[in-house]
Amino acid sequence: MKFTRIIVEPNKMGGVPCIRGLRIPVATTVQMIADGISEEEILKAYTDLEPEDIRQALSYAAEAVRERELPLVSVL
Repeated sequence: MKFTRIIVEPNKMGGVPCIRGLRIPVATTVQMIADGISEEEILKAYTDLEPEDIRQALSYAAEAVRERELPLVSVL
């Protein structure tokens, strides 16, 4: 999948993936969803965001997890 709304600029925001260069990190958006904040509330808080930005941020996060091993605690 090509992420057209996710931008990484080495000299902006420390090079973290941001949405359309708006200085809104993908991680911030994904964390807000994880915290139970609704899409409508996010769009109200960040008026430059569009619904597709949120969907692409979630897809980007899913792809990032798919591509890496994360340290998880075994539940045995």
